[in-house]
Amino acid sequence: MSRDLIFVPVLVQVLLTLGVYVRLIKVKIRAMKAGEVDMSRRALHEDAWPESVLQINNNIRNQFELPVLFYVMSFSLWALDSVHWPALAAASLFVLSRIAHAYFHLGSNYVPNRRRAFTVGWWVLAAMALLVALELVKRAMGAGPV
Repeated sequence: MSRDLIFVPVLVQVLLTLGVYVRLIKVKIRAMKAGEVDMSRRALHEDAWPESVLQINNNIRNQFELPVLFYVMSFSLWALDSVHWPALAAASLFVLSRIAHAYFHLGSNYVPNRRRAFTVGWWVLAAMALLVALELVKRAMGAGPV
């Protein structure tokens, strides 16, 4: 298996984040045209924007929390030449959990569904960290790459 396959879920996560930014731009333009924005406060104050914009802003923040650790784990697995089917499955499942989280966050914003998606992603990320740790232990004990 090519270790470069780890970059497929990484790319999907990046595209998800960029897609949320596109949605933010559209909603901000719509809100400004509808006169829903306090133009004198918009540059520095979130309360100048309607909830529709704040909801997307919050999701974008979420795309730079747990996913940052996902990027680190993905690049670590790649650098350690330790991309195998469990690592690739975990990376793919993590990204699917982020897609579900964004879907719930940007849609109904029903917190229990968001929390479930987040929790799945958290556990999968923990598994990825364990894979990295196991590889590092193997190397420290002289076993070499998997």
